Amino acid sequence: MAGCTVLITADRRKHELAAALERRGALVRHAPSLTMIPHADDDQLLARTAELVADPPDAVVVTTGIGFRSWVEAADAHGLADQLLKVLDASRLIARGPKARGAIQAVGLTADWVAESETSAEIADLLLREGVAGLRIAVQQHGAGADGLDVVLAEAGAQVVSLLVYRWGPPPDPQVLADSVEAAARGEIDAVVFTSAPGAEAWLTAVEEQGLADPILHLFGSGAMIAAAVGPVTAGPLERRGVHPLVPERGRLGALVRALVAHYEHVETLALTTVAGPLQIRSRVAVLDGHLLPLSPSGLEVLRLLAARRGEIVTRDDVLAILPGDAATGHAAEVAVARLREAMGRRDVIKTVVKRGYRLELT
Repeated sequence: MAGCTVLITADRRKHELAAALERRGALVRHAPSLTMIPHADDDQLLARTAELVADPPDAVVVTTGIGFRSWVEAADAHGLADQLLKVLDASRLIARGPKARGAIQAVGLTADWVAESETSAEIADLLLREGVAGLRIAVQQHGAGADGLDVVLAEAGAQVVSLLVYRWGPPPDPQVLADSVEAAARGEIDAVVFTSAPGAEAWLTAVEEQGLADPILHLFGSGAMIAAAVGPVTAGPLERRGVHPLVPERGRLGALVRALVAHYEHVETLALTTVAGPLQIRSRVAVLDGHLLPLSPSGLEVLRLLAARRGEIVTRDDVLAILPGDAATGHAAEVAVARLREAMGRRDVIKTVVKRGYRLELT
């Protein structure tokens, strides 16, 4: 991922994700679209936890890994963790996806059933098919609520205890979020990474509110910018807008990073084999034979133009048209190409075609 500029839209675990991407050569930008606000000291959460300890549930639905861990941590902070874990061990544990299952396993328990689709609808289908009338069911909600799961179960005759462990709040820095949207629209971002459905929805809403939906959806659609989602639920807000993101087979950050690496290894949208080796042009840099080229912005644009012609001739007028300022002579084009050759370290990659212009030497 040398030279790829990746935008991380998540607040939680952003440093861990950034470090994994940077180890693979990516340039990382942070623009959290939401803030996770924990309810560790919320009186209602503690009261309902004590209620479950006193009157254990038949089943507990765990919707998110972070929510479940935060719930156990909150109980531990108030001396209820041991009692809560005993209650959970005796209950039927239902996990909404692999991350929820992992959090259950981390405290020494085992999920009795896992919704592989990571949706509350799959959980509702299972429980309603089995019948829930008269059962006491605890639902650990995620930050955006329980997707109506608690209401559906209650209407089917279950006694439902809802637990809101955290909620989603506004972005920590709205200006940083707005700047990230503008940078994406300008073509400065190679990939945008999403780790939650609410976070994806919030970033896309910011895109729409800034009037930049058309250019950003075009970049996603053309492949010039990649959307990557940690799982199918996170991908939902993107797919509803016609964007088909990269989604790893397993809903883990490590799997997401590996999927991005694999994409850039095998799907190169503007990769050419030159006489000096493979050339790949990113949003803000170019990589030749595995090495980042020290190009100025204008040098990158000239190289992008040459690469887009794929070995066909680029005239001096074509070069002048993309140079900044009021360059009006062929000499300015010659200087720009000379500097580009110097940055590439080889003169034979760009050939001068006498009285016609320049072309990239491909194999």
